[in-house]
Amino acid sequence: MLRRILVCLVLAMPAMAQDRFITVASTTSTEQSGLFGHLLPAFTRATGVTVRVVAVGTGQALDIGRRGDADVVFVHDRDAEEKFVAEGSGGPRHAVMYNDFVLVGPAADPARIAGTRDIAGALRAVGAAGAPFISRGDRSGTHAAELRLWQLAGLDPVAQGRGRWYREIGQGMGPALNTAAAQGGYVLADRGTWLAFRNRQDLRVLVEGDVRLFNQYGVMLVNHARHPSVKAADGQRFVDWLVSPEGQASIAGYRINGEQLFFPNARSPGA
Repeated sequence: MLRRILVCLVLAMPAMAQDRFITVASTTSTEQSGLFGHLLPAFTRATGVTVRVVAVGTGQALDIGRRGDADVVFVHDRDAEEKFVAEGSGGPRHAVMYNDFVLVGPAADPARIAGTRDIAGALRAVGAAGAPFISRGDRSGTHAAELRLWQLAGLDPVAQGRGRWYREIGQGMGPALNTAAAQGGYVLADRGTWLAFRNRQDLRVLVEGDVRLFNQYGVMLVNHARHPSVKAADGQRFVDWLVSPEGQASIAGYRINGEQLFFPNARSPGA
């Protein structure tokens, strides 16, 4: 009898372990770059907590957090993150890492912007040429950054180019890159997803290095007081691990073909 009980307990242990999980609403860039495939097993080994990721645009991820349908949000639009905290939906916000955006386009480069570092000038050239530009159009952090850059360029692509050269697809980074490859268009991409992207065809990085292309990521626990279903203890373990020396080292260790995709900066003031 005792042996039978022990066998039952052993068989039940995997199911019990699988039941200990959190849900993280995050961006398509952290998923499609392969970062989560690298990070999450290390977190689970350290804590015994598994992570289920909902990979959407930053705006959608924050809305999921507002509804209490995730335990943690891990995104990249600082203005939107600070609004999320200010309205009491979660927080505090913790800086985690950064990389940068790049402007990708066809090798033929009809806007003649290859090798330039002025992103605003490059976008003005794309608009002047009427060259196809693929926008995610999905309220993601990348989409928000793109719209800010158009504003810096002094252009309103929605009003001036929609239906002609400005094409909004309402999808994530991977589909946007695929569309640009198929249509010979320009697209703003986070460097991590670009490095992991395989269907490049004749796409090239044409503009990079402008300080205005900086791309910061932050993480926040969803407000347990507002949403009692939030797994606050294990969610906080994930937040704490990401900004810990172990988590930061794991982020720094993720590379594709020897190139580092994300740079940890949890200890950087003001990040």
